Amino acid sequence: MRLVAACEVLSTERQHQPSAADQGTTAVTRPHHTMTGDTETLADLSAQYRESVPDDLREPQRVEWYLEELRRDPRIARNAHQRVADMFDYYGSSYDEESGVVRYHLATEDTLSGGANAFYGDGIHRAIHEFVNKVKSGARGLGPEKRIKLLLGPVGSGKSDFDRQLRRYFEDYTRTDDGRLYTFRWTNLTDVIADQDPTDDTVRSPMNQDPLVLLPQEQRDQVLEEINEGLDAPYSIRNEQSPDPESAFYLDRLLAHYDDDLQTVFDNHIEVIRLVADETNRECVETFEPKDKKNQDETELTGDVNYSKLAVYGESDPRAFDYSGAFCNANRGIFSGEELLKLQREFLYDFLHATQEQTIKPKNNPRIDIDQVIVGRTNMPEYRDKKGDEKMEAFNDRTKRIDFPYVLEFESEADIYRKLLENADVPDIHVEPHTLEMAGLFGVLTRLEEPAAETIDLLQKAKAYNDSKDASDEIDVRKLREEAAEQADHGEGMYGISPRFVGDEIAEAIMDAKHRDRAFLSPLSVFNHFEENLENHGSIPAENFEEYYRHLETVREEYQERAIDDVRHALAYDIEEIRRQGEKYMDHVMAYIDESTVTDDLTGQEQEPDETFMRAVEEKLDIPQDRKDDFRQEVSNWVSRRAREGAPFDPQDNDRLRRALERKLWEDKKHNINFSALVSSNEVDRDEENAWIDALVEQGYSEAGAREVLEFAGAAVAKAELEE
Repeated sequence: MRLVAACEVLSTERQHQPSAADQGTTAVTRPHHTMTGDTETLADLSAQYRESVPDDLREPQRVEWYLEELRRDPRIARNAHQRVADMFDYYGSSYDEESGVVRYHLATEDTLSGGANAFYGDGIHRAIHEFVNKVKSGARGLGPEKRIKLLLGPVGSGKSDFDRQLRRYFEDYTRTDDGRLYTFRWTNLTDVIADQDPTDDTVRSPMNQDPLVLLPQEQRDQVLEEINEGLDAPYSIRNEQSPDPESAFYLDRLLAHYDDDLQTVFDNHIEVIRLVADETNRECVETFEPKDKKNQDETELTGDVNYSKLAVYGESDPRAFDYSGAFCNANRGIFSGEELLKLQREFLYDFLHATQEQTIKPKNNPRIDIDQVIVGRTNMPEYRDKKGDEKMEAFNDRTKRIDFPYVLEFESEADIYRKLLENADVPDIHVEPHTLEMAGLFGVLTRLEEPAAETIDLLQKAKAYNDSKDASDEIDVRKLREEAAEQADHGEGMYGISPRFVGDEIAEAIMDAKHRDRAFLSPLSVFNHFEENLENHGSIPAENFEEYYRHLETVREEYQERAIDDVRHALAYDIEEIRRQGEKYMDHVMAYIDESTVTDDLTGQEQEPDETFMRAVEEKLDIPQDRKDDFRQEVSNWVSRRAREGAPFDPQDNDRLRRALERKLWEDKKHNINFSALVSSNEVDRDEENAWIDALVEQGYSEAGAREVLEFAGAAVAKAELEE
């Protein structure tokens, strides 16, 4: 049947709508905003926001228009889980086949803020993937729509940032044509209802309900059946909600006045209006924070009597209720509970019906249907406390835990600090190479479980997780993760040093550098701040100090190795020679694989592949004799793949081959270097020193930072070579 025909039979369906009197309701309208914002003064920011809203968001429409819109686009009647699920896809995603994780662009790219709030690390993207899967399952009615999505993780792991991102993007999504939703308002009430307060002549649906709730259920089901036939989505549209008590009251009084003619009620007293999520105005997005345990009151969640209306309507009137509870404000959208498990046990009982039955029960009022994605956040201590409480069994059964671990890839951790600096008013200071990566490595080492295999240490494991160029090919990362999952109490990455601690010490090191007129930030200065302040941080247990100091020493040693490589690079690097050596190596490798010969550049004669030369390159990467064929095939495949793509051969584009050639070049040229000049200022040739400084600057160092690293690592290089 046509949707507009639904109105023609509504007047015969009144028996399906319970009256407000039958429900024994009490209530009053809560303060509400009209779409023009005329009823109250808004903050400047909110006013500016509303001025930017297109006119079509404010223009009221008839019920018939809405029913026709449903026919054209059934998705405007989606429930909260369905709308949030579609939101993630709307902003784009990509699938990582290796990890089996969908990476959502609102987290990886953050287009709304130009990437300022992007997330880094496999762990958090896996958590977001799991969260979205639960929301999408809920959209299909598979059960998670009746659960709290509990974001669990240590402090500073990104739970709050993701929750905030979720709310920001939902607000934006509801302003798009794809994410639009509608509610309704009652108008001209004083024309019919004698005791209606003139200030309440126009009243918006206090729960922001979909206009479909105004249809009797039988007629509503017919409408839903028709629109679902034209719905192109992995879910179906359902709506079995009853009107909220105040709307039920108006509907009952108006139908009584018009002799059960619902069409006339719609024509004279109902306007359909666009609904836009707005956390500032507490519309479809609500955050809830626990208060002092002695002052916790369930009305903060479910609403309370509007005492200003008691004298107007009386205590038992449904118009004397203020729908200002957090669950009321979040209806049709997202409820966000901060530090949720810090609430008293009795206070959490309200969540039992809000999840499983999707209703709330205000004091002295009937149950009210709700539709929202309920998200909670908590840290490990609260989770352990509530999990071990037998009296919390019902609550725990209604939660879906989603782990938000710390980042376990130190280069991704470095990206967090890089983002921090990019978003701040950082003084004119140069961040030296390896500074943020080594800071990230320290944090990661404190979060990893010791590897079960004695063949690798914690640093090697960190490099393997990071997919580092220095990681051994023989390390099975998947196996390491599985072992760690078995060892850890609550999963690897759920303990350790917070990125906040590391970020704070980087900030302190920057300010200290400015006080001392140092225009650069180096790993050495950051290490010093770690060491000085480790025991002063309140969230780091004293029993971990000794272990963390060992990790810091490991990071110092790793940085020294990297600095030494940089100095060697500066002393002996020759890009043309590396290219020539790379071409020679590949010629011999291809001949070796094809069992053919190569042409000697000098004599022009054919010769067998030079095994000695090839091994001299491969040994610089510690590739054993029995793995040489694997490495040669690997680089051969890389060259072939690039050739198919039309890209020329350049050893600079292959990290492993480049490093091997650089190290071989060092071996070939080091006998021409004056190492004594590196340890004795009396013997240094200023022109030679300046050349070294310039080479380090080309690697990303500042001039002052280059001098520091030359002093720090140059002496170690010189000592090692002089001893040889």
